[in-house]
This record gives sequence, C-alpha cells and structure tokens, in this order.
Amino acid sequence: MEPAPGRPYPVPAEAPVRDSRGRPCPVAIDVFTAGPPQPAGPARYRFPGREQPRPGHSAYVLGGDLAPATVLAAYAAGFFPWPRSPEEEVVWCSPAPRAVLPVDTFTVPRRLGRTLRQGRFRVTVDAAFDAVIRACAERQEGTWITPQVVEGYCTLHRLGWAHSFEVWHEGELAGGLYGVAFGAMFGAESMFSRVRDASKVAVAAMVQHCRALGVELVDIQVLNDHTARLGGIEIPREEYLERFRQAAVRSVDWHRAGAAEGLAGCG
Repeated sequence: MEPAPGRPYPVPAEAPVRDSRGRPCPVAIDVFTAGPPQPAGPARYRFPGREQPRPGHSAYVLGGDLAPATVLAAYAAGFFPWPRSPEEEVVWCSPAPRAVLPVDTFTVPRRLGRTLRQGRFRVTVDAAFDAVIRACAERQEGTWITPQVVEGYCTLHRLGWAHSFEVWHEGELAGGLYGVAFGAMFGAESMFSRVRDASKVAVAAMVQHCRALGVELVDIQVLNDHTARLGGIEIPREEYLERFRQAAVRSVDWHRAGAAEGLAGCG
C-alpha cells in the first residue's frame, strides 16, 4: 500500500539528472528517513585491510555473521556479503576491479527522461525498506539475499545505516533499490522492478538524491550488463578503497545529522 505524503526533499538546481540531450529530468521525492544512524555495537570480526590481496586480485573472506556491526566493519574494509545459501558460511567479497556509478556524469536515455518528466511514478526514500529488500530477494530467487541477509539489513535500516528508494505506480510498489550509507558513500546493493522502467527510475532518483546530499561515491560492487547500461564503470580496487576512505569521513545529512558521526560509534 502506498504511504501517505512524506517530507518533500528540496532539490538543488544542479541535482536532477539529465537525459542524453542535456535536458533536466527532476524527480519529486518524499523522504521518510527517521533519524541519524545509531551505534551498531562492537564488531566481533576483523576484516583484512588494503594490504590484501595482491593488486588486481579480488579478496574473499569466509565466515562471521550478518550482525550490523559485522556488516559495517566489512564495508569499512571494502567487503560486502555474498552468501551462497542460508546453510553455508557467509562469503565476503572485495572485488578487483570495483564497479561504481559516477554521479557527476550520470545521464539517462531520452525515453527514460520522458518518463521521468511525465511524473507517472511516485518516489519515496525509506518508506518501505522491508518490502524493497524482500522484493529484491524474490527477484534473486533466493540466491545471495538469504533470510539472514534480509534480517541483517532490516536491522541496519532500523539503526539508520541502510536506506531504500521506493517507486510507486497506481498505489502499488513497482520497483526500488536499497543500500548502505557511509558518510559521502552510498553502496547500492540490489534493485527490482515489477513495472517497466521502475528500477531505472529508482536509480535516477537515487543519483539525484545523492547529488542533493553531497554523496560523492556510489558503489555498485560488480559490473554487469544492466549496471553498465546505466552508466556503471570499473575502477581499480586500490582506487576504490582510497575514494571510500575519503568519502566515509565526510558528514552527509541523510537524516538532518552527520552520518559520519555514527561511523565512529560502530566499534
């Protein structure tokens, strides 16, 4: 069920994405983000830093849990969870190269630009996180978004670290994406679509919102055909880690408070 009106987010003139002809495609976004990030407690596990592996080689770690403090510690070291099944130990990956979505140069095709300007979809932030991640899990047919991942990220959302972008059509949830924020970095995890273009609208809205907030690094982890068509590129793992380090310490006002302040309290 589509939520009641939230808090409209003021969009700076430079924030809206543009189409391939340079025309702005502003997206109206209602924000439901509740408050600043809360401490996740001390991390029980330590992840290898930039000393591993050899340059140009991906790194993998096996084990641990999906508690909020563990997931945040993994992100801080450049890892994200990639479980193979609910029954097996968690696999953590730090890929080389790393895929990112350049927010400054992001553009949309002309047809999608028309869709955005027509305003056929309603976009919200943090209005239905649980529904978004469960819809992404259904799309993945239960592969890496296991019940443990769903539970862990829903807890991260309740603590104020994970965010969702919802796209609504005719009162129903039509598409969306979710991810984790660290200061001026947003790590997009997964997306889904039930109506044509809904996931693309979610990406465009995410880029616009990130621009408005001052987010400078959008991590999309591993490049595939879909994310490449959306403008994703690959950068060396070492460059990603350095850009993450710089972005994570910057304060970005997702919740009218600095997200970087919460990072220090994760333990």
